[in-house]
Amino acid sequence: MDYSTMIDAEMWQFIRDTARYYPASATQLSIAEQRKRYNAMCRAFAACRPDHVKTADRRTGAVGLRQYSVGGGSACIVYFHGGGFVMGGLESHDDVCAEICAATGYDLLAVDYRLAPEYRHPAMFYDALAATWYMLGMKRLPLLLCGDSAGGNLAAVVAHALRGRTSQIAGQLLIYPALGGDPAHGSYICHAAAPMLSRDDVMFFSQSRVKGQPPRDDPTFAPLLDKEFSRLPPTIVISAECDPLSDDGHAYCQRVAAAGGKSLWINERGLVHGYLRARHRAIRAKQSFVRITGALHDLGHGIWPEPW
Repeated sequence: MDYSTMIDAEMWQFIRDTARYYPASATQLSIAEQRKRYNAMCRAFAACRPDHVKTADRRTGAVGLRQYSVGGGSACIVYFHGGGFVMGGLESHDDVCAEICAATGYDLLAVDYRLAPEYRHPAMFYDALAATWYMLGMKRLPLLLCGDSAGGNLAAVVAHALRGRTSQIAGQLLIYPALGGDPAHGSYICHAAAPMLSRDDVMFFSQSRVKGQPPRDDPTFAPLLDKEFSRLPPTIVISAECDPLSDDGHAYCQRVAAAGGKSLWINERGLVHGYLRARHRAIRAKQSFVRITGALHDLGHGIWPEPW
């Protein structure tokens, strides 16, 4: 794959800047060192939180939460952060969550779910589900599920788990999600050595969640393992073209559509895994972020976005 022509100069600069903090070989380090470097990278790329966005830290049981609000929103969002189920938390995605809240006008609840390997699957699924029930009880409004990477996985598995149990879920928007596709085919192979996330990285993070081999029949681990894709909320998946996970989004949307649901898959040209952090540095990433927040706004109003 010729990334020298697929990826533009702004994104290459973002990739190089990221590697100064979190190198391509990071998964070979200890978990503690990975987290240290990931947190340093997040701080280096963090933008200022918009002044009019107010926050409050909360808990539901043992799960830490952060609520973002600009007041008076007509819908709400539950957001699950990325980080391979191993890294990240309320601080790593604070600026992303604040800007989504500001752009949509919706209250947003960020979820500090338990991380592997200290906590194995299904701990993070239970935390994601508990946080969603908390928001459903707190806000009697249309609710959107959203997340990036590992968080996109959690948003989807919660959507599957809540089918038929609530009518408030108005949609899900998944950003370069890890959904459990076949690692021996498609984008896992042709983008196996992609910048920012390799196939080996994906396998490492998947293995970190379990003792023994990852399950091949548990949809709470990976939503593409589900046998049933009907009755899911309207679904939008935003993938990065230069990412081993890109086909996960395509396969997921195909299954939702085949089961009679609404789905839209966008494969962002020339972008790489983790590009949300480049939204203030690269025009392609900025444009995608505008599409993401616009789609969330539309879903909250019951509007199906036109394909971009």
